[in-house]
Amino acid sequence: MPLRTTLLSLVALSCLAADPPALPLSAANAENPVRPLLGGQATTDVANFAYRPDVQAFINEMVQKYGFNAQSLTDLFTQVQFKPNILTIFDRPSTSRPYYQFRPDFVNNTRIRLGVAFWQDHAGLLQAVSEKYGIEPEYLVSILGVETLWGRNTGSFRVMDALATTAFGYPRRADFFRTELREFLLLTREEGVDPFSFRGSYAGAMGMPQFMPSSFHKFAQDWDGDGHHDIHGNVGDILASVANYFRAHGWVKGQGLVVPANVEGEAYSPLVEDKFNLHYKVSELTAFGVVPARRLEGDPLAVLVPLESEPGMTRYWLGLGNFYAITRYNRSTLYAMATHELAQAIKAAWLDPSLLPPPPKPVTKKSKAKGKARPAIRKSHKKR
Repeated sequence: MPLRTTLLSLVALSCLAADPPALPLSAANAENPVRPLLGGQATTDVANFAYRPDVQAFINEMVQKYGFNAQSLTDLFTQVQFKPNILTIFDRPSTSRPYYQFRPDFVNNTRIRLGVAFWQDHAGLLQAVSEKYGIEPEYLVSILGVETLWGRNTGSFRVMDALATTAFGYPRRADFFRTELREFLLLTREEGVDPFSFRGSYAGAMGMPQFMPSSFHKFAQDWDGDGHHDIHGNVGDILASVANYFRAHGWVKGQGLVVPANVEGEAYSPLVEDKFNLHYKVSELTAFGVVPARRLEGDPLAVLVPLESEPGMTRYWLGLGNFYAITRYNRSTLYAMATHELAQAIKAAWLDPSLLPPPPKPVTKKSKAKGKARPAIRKSHKKR
């Protein structure tokens, strides 16, 4: 949904109004007490949620530091739908997959075809953004495909609900999500939109590039100069925002991302644990038994990236500065390598249409009555 969406509630309109006295921090009254649940969480009843002491403390902070209207924010929080299923998602044990299992989810014929189609539809914009920000177009295309399949899967949660749920219902990361909630309220006020009009992931990531609100504030761009930073529906704003993110994290056009590496001995082990930090130049990695498999220009900083490319077979790579920039977008070497490989596959098919994968064959099934094949109807129930 575009950032320029018409305001649907009075919240954003009244945020800058003269502020009445702030409500007391303990505004839960005798008729609507805050009832503790298991684990010390407060009740999630909608009527009570806005009057929880921690929510009221947050509201008072927004009033005092940023000039919001206390009653308007309280009214806003009474509309929040607490989402326990989000907390369940966060509490699921994380599972790490080897790269040979991770890769097919992102580097596949469907994404290559859709990526080329996106490039064809927006070739002029991609060239202009690439030239202005110094980012190769294939990486702008690829990361949007990895994140949301070019806007096809941007998330189904109301961002206000997701951030309020985690900010006040997930103690382990409450500080982080309260910061994101604050940034979200600020951006909706600046853009003049209803906070409940935004949909995103269970973590509150928004739009085609899946920016968290703090990233939106730092990196979102108004490419066409219309006064809005629309990362949902304005492709120019979207591409420029991603390009700005990469540039801010040190992207160097033409540098490349990875080179194969050879390792000897066991001295390289500490580098594996430090794979998200550019601490060593390539020449310094030789002391750890790591050398590039081909000659590099200069002596760039690099990280060691081990990836299990086949069952029981690990290949080693040196990730250069641009690879590191992608890991700032998502702290995963699997993610960064898949983004890189998808970018290369899309670029190759864009330059040489003969490399474009064939479209999938229609799925058919036999009719029980007549035995004739007919297209199967698929219904997707995937939610993000």
